[in-house]
Amino acid sequence: MTTLDHSPALAPLRQARERFLSGRPLPDGVPDEVLAAWRRARFFGVRHDLDGPVHEPELPAESSLLEAARPVLDRIAPALGHSALLLTDERLRVLWTTGEVPGDDRCRDLSEREVGHNSAALALRTRRRAEVHGPEHFLDVWQDVSAVSVPLLAPDSGQVLGTVTVASALCRGCGPHPGAALAEATATAVEAELLARSRTAERVLLDAYTRAAAHGPNRAIVALDGRNRIVSEAAVRLATPQVLAALERSSTSERASGARPPHDSRPPQDSRPPQGTGCGSVVERSNDAGGGLSRERPADARSGPVVERSYDTGCRPVQEQAYDLTLPDGAGCTAEITPVRHEGRVLGIVAVLEARAAEVPVPRLVPRPALALAGGSVPWRHAVARAVELARVHEPLLLTGERGSGKTALARELLGGTVPLVADAAESPELGVKYSELADGRPLLLRHAERLAQPDVAALNSLLDEHPDVRLLVTYTPGTPPGPCFQRLLDTLAARSVTVPALRERPEDVRELLPVLAPRPVPGQPPLTWTLDALRALEEHPWPGNVTELAHVVRALAEHRRVTGPVRRAELPDPVREGPAARRLSPMEHAERTAILAALRRHGGNKARAAAALGIGRATLYRKLRGYRDVP
Repeated sequence: MTTLDHSPALAPLRQARERFLSGRPLPDGVPDEVLAAWRRARFFGVRHDLDGPVHEPELPAESSLLEAARPVLDRIAPALGHSALLLTDERLRVLWTTGEVPGDDRCRDLSEREVGHNSAALALRTRRRAEVHGPEHFLDVWQDVSAVSVPLLAPDSGQVLGTVTVASALCRGCGPHPGAALAEATATAVEAELLARSRTAERVLLDAYTRAAAHGPNRAIVALDGRNRIVSEAAVRLATPQVLAALERSSTSERASGARPPHDSRPPQDSRPPQGTGCGSVVERSNDAGGGLSRERPADARSGPVVERSYDTGCRPVQEQAYDLTLPDGAGCTAEITPVRHEGRVLGIVAVLEARAAEVPVPRLVPRPALALAGGSVPWRHAVARAVELARVHEPLLLTGERGSGKTALARELLGGTVPLVADAAESPELGVKYSELADGRPLLLRHAERLAQPDVAALNSLLDEHPDVRLLVTYTPGTPPGPCFQRLLDTLAARSVTVPALRERPEDVRELLPVLAPRPVPGQPPLTWTLDALRALEEHPWPGNVTELAHVVRALAEHRRVTGPVRRAELPDPVREGPAARRLSPMEHAERTAILAALRRHGGNKARAAAALGIGRATLYRKLRGYRDVP
């Protein structure tokens, strides 16, 4: 019996595919997405008959995704029947497979560049469950195959880590794949395992930090694992961005090698269960990466090393030997590193910082970082560097960007100690500035130029025509299309303009802005700190009001909190706590999402209990939550 007999609904699509491959005109009714996928395959040079050598991707030596997924896949494999189960990584390389499907043994790379249209590539691109049946595939060997794929999302960041695919003989019609529920359940179980492992890693790192801090309340301790940072109160002033970058590189090197450094002559300290740290900590996230650093182990130890222990089930604790790390010149401190190991793997490091004798910092003399210059992201550093370069020449400068993005604060920093004339068109569209006042070289800071009245726009144009070197800083928020006169002003300033990036374009800067935006604590009170979950929520929020909106949230928390300890996610405003919906929801979806989030809050985040309270299955709850975060 032919495939056409099995699936008459697919017969028109099969004929359309044959016409496409032969270069003949296509009939009406071919889905746009399928036709676009066929065209991409032709553009990439994919052979529909798989003629020629098959690409064998270079698989990673170790895969944390496969390590977490293997126990789940091994449990589910016996229930497959006549289907196949595949696991891919974020590059669509097949990491694990079982069962038999035509072409499965030859296609080890499911990217569209290699095999054309398929469900795994579609699921990866759309971030939702995807099905591809028979002639929708580009390859001949998959014409009698139906497949359903579900993306695997990182539990902390929502990043797509890979896909789970269930493939079988061609289904009747184009209806839901019979393995869809199995694929969803597999993906849910793998994500739950990833979440459990993520929490384990965080707990192990926190335990190592706590044990190190227990040796003295004023120790400068930094714990890192490439994703999380825990910085003690005493380490905040020593852990400059350069020092943190060096520690991150060391942590990356340790995790990559997984090897314990050779022991030196120093005996390990006794490590007893901590009775408490006696100091506060600042918790941060880090996305930094890099290579390794050289290590020094001097024979004359000034103090015993910190002993880190991993609590392997059924095993005795493993002692790790500390070693010294060479920090960049001018770091002002030394670092003693101890790897943090769990179940035979190095998860991160604990660093004990110590100020050099001649460079002990005096807390009262350390200036607070300037808000306008806080941030280390590439977009922000590029914008600031460009603005500083242009500001060296005393000529007009235009700072453009969204409201609240920091244009005025950056302008004041560029002026240094010079006190400018300030004119705000938002307060009075008719400024009436006497431009003769600028003749003595005093700069003018013009805010909200988009609200200027027509006479002032004309006066500015005349001023720039007569004095093109006048020291003028203009902030502008794009909005409605400018008129001809104002467009002329923008064209004049375009050659010396800087676009200030929105906060959502530099989320990694949120953690550097938080201590700058927070009010100074009352003497005797600890500074405002944040849990990892709260930091993730702050970094994922789109911040339509940019830095100004973030500042309002931070100040409100600092002024109105009635609890102690780090700020938890539950304390954040609802829009920040619940996370953004990446696509526009219908009114019904919005009401449904609100009800689900409310149920999750009532049940402390327990999805099983929330699903039971709502009268839906847990798999349905996961699917709906994933759907709300889909990117259009």
